[in-house]
This record gives sequence, C-alpha cells and structure tokens, in this order.
Amino acid sequence: MSDTPILQVDAIRVAYGGLAPAVSDVSLTVPKGGFVALLGGNGAGKTTTLKAVSNLVRAERGALEAGRIIYRGESVANIDPWSLAKRGLVQVLEGRRCFAHLTVEENLRIGAFVHRPTRRALGTEVDRVYAIFPRLKERRHALAGHTSGGEQQMVALGRALVARPSLILLDEPSMGLAPHVVEEIFEVVAALNRDEGVSVLLAEQNAAVALRHAQYGYVLESGRVVAQGPAAQLASSDVLRDAYLGGAKRAGVDAAVGLQ
Repeated sequence: MSDTPILQVDAIRVAYGGLAPAVSDVSLTVPKGGFVALLGGNGAGKTTTLKAVSNLVRAERGALEAGRIIYRGESVANIDPWSLAKRGLVQVLEGRRCFAHLTVEENLRIGAFVHRPTRRALGTEVDRVYAIFPRLKERRHALAGHTSGGEQQMVALGRALVARPSLILLDEPSMGLAPHVVEEIFEVVAALNRDEGVSVLLAEQNAAVALRHAQYGYVLESGRVVAQGPAAQLASSDVLRDAYLGGAKRAGVDAAVGLQ
C-alpha cells in the first residue's frame, strides 16, 4: 500500500435541494492500494459521502456546498460520473441496481462500455468475473431480476470489475444478504485489494465484517466524522457503539453492529 492518497476528501458539506446538509463536515483519505471503511447507522451520511465522491449527488438535486474532493491529484468538482468511471473511480450502488430485464452476462458487459473494449478483450474481462464468481457463469443467461440477492450483488460487483477500477466505492454490500454470502463478497473484495492493489472505500453498517477486512476506518454520525483509526482499534472502541445508537445499552448496541 502506497502512502500517496488515491482519494482525499477535505471538510465537505453536501445538501439536497437547498435543505439542511446531509453531510456537514467529512474528511477522509484513501491511500493508493488502501481499504478504508466508512461506518455509521442509518442517516449518518455514508451514502451521500460516496455519491459526492463519484459526483452522483447532482443526479439527485444534491450539491457539494463546501470542501473539496481530490481523486488522483485532481478535483472531481467538474468531472462527470462517466468520466470518473473511465478514470478508474467506480461505484457499486446500494441495493445492487442491476438491470432486471437483462441477463447476468448483459449486465456484466455494460460495465465495459466506458472503455469500449474489443470483443476479445470484453470476453476476457467477463471470463475473469466468472472465475471470481463461478455461480454467475452458471446463471449467465438468466435474467438478473430472477436471481437471488446474493447473485445480484455479485453481478453488481462484477460489473464494476469489468470497468477496470482503480478505486471501488462500495455502498452497503451486505444489506439483505445471508451471512455466508456476505463473507463471500467481502473475501472477494479483500482479495482484489490485497492481490491486485484495487483501492476500496466501503460504506457499511455491519461494522464487524467491515473492520475485519479494512485497514482503517472512519465513523460518521449526523454527517460528521466522530472517530477514526486503524480497524482493530475501532473494533474495540466504545465510540463506535455510541455512534450507532447514541450511547444506548451496550448489549443492544453490540448486537446491532455485530461486535458481540
């Protein structure tokens, strides 16, 4: 892992439709080759932070009102999401967002459009995804809308991989999935980070699984960073529990974030 940041977020404030900010003051760094977790409960500002980085907040009448976001040494303020994806910044949205009426393979192929590869190169990229997720090869001709939640998450991640990412933004990949599927997804992401040097910024409520794989973490509460540190340090810190349920009874908080 390089000390040079692939992503630098400095004191950003993001609001939708001129309303109160969804994110008030968030700063974070993703080193090149790093795996960083962004933790917090519902409404903490995790998704908004990711969409600000990928410039998708504009599609939802959102705006970066203050601060700056630097990707590979360049401000993303005037770079559209398509161009960012072409430069290696690829987001996997919350809820998978597969094209339900297209097959699994058609969904994967869509991820390559930003690079317009040759037929042979595209086939190689898709085969690489099938090697990572053999289940998708078995389901390649099935409509994505007829696959399970776990298979759809694999499709969403596979589609991102076909886009040849340098930095993946993952938003709540564990949502609604069985524990064994969550572990499979996270093992793949960790392997991509470890073996191929793909940088990862993960927004996740499941703190236990996130901190087991990430190297560093930030905890958000009400649109602000309230704690940060090495993953192992955060996993044993009371501040993480307090951020999720505002200092409620410890046992309940531990169960909610998976830290029992």
